[in-house]
Amino acid sequence: MSLSFSASLKARPVQEFVNLLLFRPLAYGVARVLYPTPVSPPMLVLFHTLLGLVAAYFVALRPELDWVSALLLQVKTVLDNADGQLARLRGQADEMGRYLDSEADLLVNVALFGALGLRTGEPWLSLAGFAVFTLVQSWDFNAEYLYRAARGEPFRPPVRDPDSPLLNLLRGVYAVFYAPQDRWVRGLEHALFARLTRGVDEARRQRLALEWWNLWSVAAVVNFGLTSQFVFMGLFLLLHEPGSYLTFVLSQGAYLGLVYLWRILRLLNIRSRP
Repeated sequence: MSLSFSASLKARPVQEFVNLLLFRPLAYGVARVLYPTPVSPPMLVLFHTLLGLVAAYFVALRPELDWVSALLLQVKTVLDNADGQLARLRGQADEMGRYLDSEADLLVNVALFGALGLRTGEPWLSLAGFAVFTLVQSWDFNAEYLYRAARGEPFRPPVRDPDSPLLNLLRGVYAVFYAPQDRWVRGLEHALFARLTRGVDEARRQRLALEWWNLWSVAAVVNFGLTSQFVFMGLFLLLHEPGSYLTFVLSQGAYLGLVYLWRILRLLNIRSRP
């Protein structure tokens, strides 16, 4: 089994820039150090989740330690990348790990936005920020899914672990929180595409699908993934401006709207050509 850097990476049509430039290489170093040890990917998940919760505590109650919160978020990101890279290097990627990692991230995100609400005294603004933040993460995930589906490519290697009480619990949490988001995003994407290609014959419709779900539809959101979000959050904390971070997150909702407008106009232009 290869222990190369490329073997540790999750295959994506477009990589998150700051991840590929900084966090993935650092995480690869951690994964190589831990490779011969008994440390498992789930242990890393639990540890970086703890770091995220400590960061949330400092955000809420220790503003003089904003630099520590910012640093903890970046260390958390390195380890969040390292758990997956370690699993891929060992050939241990499994269903349990995917659910555990996603739902641990959810716990940290809830804690961080709760902390931002306490810190700023703007709980409703923080709740709105969390909603947009979560939506952007979902769009990042589903943009790749739809890109691959339009080309008949598998999204992720199918993995199904034996049933267990913990795995069934994690599946249930995913079904309640994440699955509705996936259905909503994919439903909206398909509904818009159907509307924009009404009256088009099937052969041309398939070609237009490659234009609607093209590389730019993935690239437009990939750099608002979780790694980049924690970099942005860390920068705003270093400036002691947590409220400005919430405003920044809310602006990402407007950005998504502009991306959609561009995609719609682009597809209409392509459709109008002979």
